[in-house]
Amino acid sequence: MADSPDQSEGAAQETGPAQSTVPSRSDEADAGRSSGWRTAGRLLLGAFLVFAGVSHLGWSREAFYAQVPPWLPLDRDFIVVASGLVEIALGTALLLLRRRRAALGWIVAAFFVAVFPGNISQFATGIDSFGLNSDLSRGIRLLFQPVLVVWALWSTGAWRAWRQSRRSRRTGN
Repeated sequence: MADSPDQSEGAAQETGPAQSTVPSRSDEADAGRSSGWRTAGRLLLGAFLVFAGVSHLGWSREAFYAQVPPWLPLDRDFIVVASGLVEIALGTALLLLRRRRAALGWIVAAFFVAVFPGNISQFATGIDSFGLNSDLSRGIRLLFQPVLVVWALWSTGAWRAWRQSRRSRRTGN
C-alpha cells in the first residue's frame, strides 16, 4: 500500500519546505478559475472604458463638464474630449493586448488616480450631473474610484506581478 496515492501525497506533505513545487491538479484548476475571472474582469473594464470614452465624445459631453475642476487652466471641452480619447485607447488596449498587461494595469490605475481630482471637484462644488444630485451621492461616488484602481491592477495581473517580483527580490531569485 505504500504506492497508493493517498500515502504518497501524505508523505510529500510531511516533508515540509523540501517538497516538490509541481502544482497539483487542484492548484491548476484554481489558477484557471482565477485567470478566467481576471480575464472577464479585464474585458469588462475595457468595455466600460470604451463606452465611457465614447460618451465623453458624444451624448454625455456636457455632463462630464461637471467633473472638470474650475482651477484647471485648460478649456473644459478639450479636457473632456482628451480624457475620452484616453479612455477609448486604454479600454481598447485592455480588450486587445496580449502582452504587457501588467504594465497596462498600472497605466489604467494611474489614469483613474489622475481623474480623481475631477470627482473631488464635483463633490466640493456641489455640481449635479449623472444623477449625482446630493453631497451623499457625490461622496459615495468618491469611494468607487479606489475600486476602479484595484480592479485595473487585479484584472491585468499587475498587482500579482508586482508581489511576485518583490518576493523574488527578497529571496534572491
